[in-house]
This record gives sequence, C-alpha cells and structure tokens, in this order.
Amino acid sequence: MPSLLNPPLPAGAHRRLRWHQLYGSAAALALAEATRADRRLYVVIVDAARELERLTAELRFFGAEALPLLRLPDWEVLPYDLFSPHPDITSERLKALFELPQLRHGCLIVSADTLMQRLAPRSYVQGRAFELSKGQALAIEPFRQRLAEAGYASVSQVVSPGEFAVRGSLLDVFPMGSAAPLRIDLFDEEIEAIRRFDPETQRSLDALPSVRLLPAREVPLDAEAVKDFRRRYRTRFEGDPTRTSIYRGVSEGLAPAGVEFYQPLFFASTATLFDYLPADAVIVHDAALPQTLIRAWQDIEARYEDRRHDIERPVLRRSTGRSPGSHRSSSMPSRRRPSCTVPPPRCAIFPPPRRASCASTCAPRSRSHRWMRS
Repeated sequence: MPSLLNPPLPAGAHRRLRWHQLYGSAAALALAEATRADRRLYVVIVDAARELERLTAELRFFGAEALPLLRLPDWEVLPYDLFSPHPDITSERLKALFELPQLRHGCLIVSADTLMQRLAPRSYVQGRAFELSKGQALAIEPFRQRLAEAGYASVSQVVSPGEFAVRGSLLDVFPMGSAAPLRIDLFDEEIEAIRRFDPETQRSLDALPSVRLLPAREVPLDAEAVKDFRRRYRTRFEGDPTRTSIYRGVSEGLAPAGVEFYQPLFFASTATLFDYLPADAVIVHDAALPQTLIRAWQDIEARYEDRRHDIERPVLRRSTGRSPGSHRSSSMPSRRRPSCTVPPPRCAIFPPPRRASCASTCAPRSRSHRWMRS
C-alpha cells in the first residue's frame, strides 16, 4: 500500500499521478524515497531561488550522500540586465550542464525561469572541457591563451571561480564547477604537482592526481566564436555596431557584463534543458507552474519593451533569447506521458494549459514522464 516512505511511481497505466496532503518537508521526503526506489532521473522544477535552496537542503538531509543531486539555478539577474550572473552561479550551472548528459539516476533541481532560457548546445560544454594530470607536459604561454579563450580572467590573486594567475612556475586556477581553487606546480614544462589551496590564506592543501577544467562562461570567446558573433550581430542589428559596448568588448575577446543575454549570437543553434535530459526523465513540478511561467513571461515582455529602444545597447528580440509565446510550454509535457500531481492542502490546483504562452519552442521528448506536485 502506498505511503510516505513508499510513494507510487508514474509507470504503466498510471502515467499521471497525484500526491495529496504533504505537509512541511513531507514532499521532499517522499521525493527522496521515490528517487531512491526508481532508476530514472527526477527533474524537480521549483518557483524561485529560495525554494531551490530549501529543497536542496531537505533532499540532502533525507537522501544523504547516496542520492545523486544536481542543481541548475537561474542566473538571478533581471532579463536584459546590464549585469552578468555571479561567478558562483555560473560555476554551478556549468557543472550541471557538463554532468547532466551522463546522469541517468538521481535528482536535478531547476528553477522555473531556467525552463525559458536557451542554453549552450551540449557539444559546447562537453567539447571544451579538458583534463590536466600530474606528469603531463604543459607550456605556460599556450595554456594561458587557452584559459583566456575559455573565459578565465587573469588576476594577481585567485579568489573566485573563473580566475587564474601565473607566478613563475606556479599556476593558480579556480575551475568552474570546483569547490576550491587549484595550484599547479610546474617543473620546466611538466606538471609536478596539483594541489587544492585555500583562497583566503593561499596555503596549499591536499594533492590531486588530475583535474578537469570546464569553460568559464556559457558563451565561447575564442577567435572563431568572436568572428561568428560579429557576423550575426551585424546581421541582426542595424546601425554602426562599434557604438555598442557589447560588440566592442566581444571583438576584443572580452566578456562585457550582460553578454549572456546575447548567447544565441555565439552559436549556430542553441538548446533547451530538455535536450540535456534522458528520454525517460520524470518531470516533477508544482501544479501552479503554468501560472508562474506566464507571470515570468509577462515580466520578460515588460523588460523587453523598456530596453528595446536603447540604440547603444540593442537587445535581442524576445523570440531569440527566450521562447516565443505561441508554442506549447516546454515545461508542460504532453498529457500522454506518465505524470503525478501532488497538490498540498489549502492550495488551488491549476491544470496545465493546452497552449501555454511562456516557454520554450523545443518540445520535450515523447518518452519523458511528468509528475506534478505542489
């Protein structure tokens, strides 16, 4: 008989399930038990950053270390803003995008706004990651150039993700997706040691046999990518592009603040979250998610109207950076899919609209499962 510690799972004839009367952290406990009993990936969609943090803490408590857990947070900047996401957020997002294609079991927590974002194609993060190992040959200058093209910033002292510093035979770098910076000790042009170090005291810690470096940004900054960006920018916008800080900065191989909102100009095609998920993923979300996405899309429209007349910083049309409003919501999988709804007490239930006006044009894969909760 189903219970909190043995929840029903969406499968077979029960392709659309609902859970009821889950108070406090009971939903997180039931989700942890379901994830432990199922071999599929559970994708949990939350409303905002605060809910993402709360659910992460609860799942780590109930699932302990045995539960594979990834998070894909929102940028936490306003649409078309003049600021870039905090390096810690970018680091966590890149880590999730790198590991997600190989993840078949566990839990991924995403914010609702992330569903409406275009993402870099899978080939970008996977293809631009590289490994360094003890004993490997490493020439400083070519490696410095490679880090710069990957979006890493050269600084005098490394303290944040996406930074590197060269001091004689020592190379300090804070890889994206890593909890601590690394110190690479070179003997001539050979890696003699790789150690973690404390960014506050700069003292070396434990040694590592190898390290993986991810790109520092969600957009490429190598010569070919800059060339493609310039060409697409001139095609997309009228007027003199050299008058805009975004065009000038990227042309110099830099990443101006807010460059993430021009991401579609760096790639021939972009992706959505569903391109990163396995075909049998179980989608878990609040029953009121459609209304949340509609409100978010209205905010995006308002921000676009405020910004679109700035000739010194033109913004992409809404259907380029985010998804147009006339397609089915990518967060609302087809009703033919397995699903489960978990409305709590004293909560209005909003059924998914047949044609939502707020999310991606990319339809999720036909075998994905949907499990609604709130």
